Amino acid sequence: MENRIEIDNELRQAKRKSAKPMLWVALISMVMFFAGLTSAYIVSAKREDWVAFDLPQAFYISTFLIVASSIALFVSQRFLKKDNLKLSFIFLLLTLILGIAFVWYQYVGFKELESLGLYFTGPESTVSSSFIIGITFMHVLHLLAGIIVLFVVIYNHYKKKYSSADMLGFELGAIFWHFVDLLWILLFLFFKFYK
Repeated sequence: MENRIEIDNELRQAKRKSAKPMLWVALISMVMFFAGLTSAYIVSAKREDWVAFDLPQAFYISTFLIVASSIALFVSQRFLKKDNLKLSFIFLLLTLILGIAFVWYQYVGFKELESLGLYFTGPESTVSSSFIIGITFMHVLHLLAGIIVLFVVIYNHYKKKYSSADMLGFELGAIFWHFVDLLWILLFLFFKFYK
C-alpha cells in the first residue's frame, strides 16, 4: 500500500514537471499556425484585386479590452501569491468579463465590416476581407478556448485549490491567456500597418 502511494506521488510530480513544457509546445504550434496565415496574407496582398481598408472601430475597443483582461489576470495572480484569495478571485472574474467583452466586440467588428460590404465569402467578398475575417475568427476560436480555461481556473479557485504554495493550474491558465492576448495584439498591429 505504501509503495502504491509513493508511485502515485511520483506520477503526480512527473505530470507537474511536464505540464509547462507541453503547454509551450502547444503555444509554439499556434505561433506556427498564425505565422502561416499571416504569410499567406502577405503573399496575397500583392494581388491586383487586393482591397485595402481600415480596421473596424470595434477592433480597437476589443484590443483595449484584451489588454485590460491581461492586466486583471496579472493582478489576480499577484494577489494569489500573497494568499489574498478574495481579491485574486475578484480580478479573475474581471478577466473573464473582459474576455467575453472582447469576443463581443470582435463580433461587432465583423458586423461593421459587413455593413461596409466586406464579407468572408461570397460574390461581395474580397481577398483582403476574407483573410482578415478568417484570421480574426481563428483567433477568436483560440480565445474561446482561453475562456473555457478561465472557467476551469475560476472553478478551481472557488474550490480553494490554489494558494501561494500551489499555483500550477493557475499559472498554466495565465500563460495561455496572456499568449492569446499577445497574439491578438500582434495580429491587430499587423493588420493595422501591413496593407
